[in-house]
Amino acid sequence: MSIKRQLAKTVTWRLVGTLDTVLIAWLITADPFTGMQIGLAEVLTKMALYFLHERFWDRLPVQEGARQHLLKTVSWRLIGTLDTTLLAWAISGNPWVGMQIGLVEVLTKMALYYLHERAWYRWAPIESRRPSLEEYS
Repeated sequence: MSIKRQLAKTVTWRLVGTLDTVLIAWLITADPFTGMQIGLAEVLTKMALYFLHERFWDRLPVQEGARQHLLKTVSWRLIGTLDTTLLAWAISGNPWVGMQIGLVEVLTKMALYYLHERAWYRWAPIESRRPSLEEYS
């Protein structure tokens, strides 16, 4: 995958992820300003972390397919949840708020990330896709 495509994928995921974070933080804190602060703080940290995550996975000799997308989903969610929990704690001053936001995001973000990953795979030019295990059968 080209760096341009990885950057575009990073930006689209961050838009989806930030909107989800803002809404969750707003609902948990009952304060839209806190929700926006947490979401905006995440933009920088998460874009950098996501880009590095994509570069790491792109270098692995793993065939693309549903299994890889699932493994990427889990590994990214671990990184993302830790980042969100720490940022929410720091911004709200309350570790319980950070943990609540992080735990809710585990569910919403895994589903959203998996759908995002599958959509980007489907939009890839056919010649740039790595063969999946199903194609070898």
